[in-house]
Amino acid sequence: MTESTGELVISRYFDAPVDAVYQAFVDPDLLAQWFGPLSFHVPRDTVAIDARAGGSWKMTMVSNDDPKIASPVNSTLVEVVPNQLIVGYEIATGFPGIEDGTKLTLTLEFTAEGAGTRLELRQGPFPEPMREMGETGWNQSFYKLDGLFATPEKFRSQATH
Repeated sequence: MTESTGELVISRYFDAPVDAVYQAFVDPDLLAQWFGPLSFHVPRDTVAIDARAGGSWKMTMVSNDDPKIASPVNSTLVEVVPNQLIVGYEIATGFPGIEDGTKLTLTLEFTAEGAGTRLELRQGPFPEPMREMGETGWNQSFYKLDGLFATPEKFRSQATH
């Protein structure tokens, strides 16, 4: 984290090739299988991805315990370089501790590292409690993504919830 901006920074290694990790972020069927903290899921019918500059990255995370608790993600993509980079932003509305209208940016960089992929994530600005919550949510999501990569393709779900 950079104190002056409240930026969340995560560097994560995945034991999967760059194209597979990138596809997990831009393929709606794949994203619905792993995105969200452990206590949430993303119904496939809420996912819409247009992976290009000017496109969008949309989905809704739904609580496993109470389906009335939902958290929509509605990002505009400003730069997309397949298998290398995704940059987008979301305008905060109703986020706890974040003034409505705040522009929250997200940058995902994908780099080959050995037989796997290094993902560098930057997101923010966040006040400290939200940054910590975001970090926990991303790390739990990445735990689920690791599980997806460890699952032979023939056993992977083609739809979820």
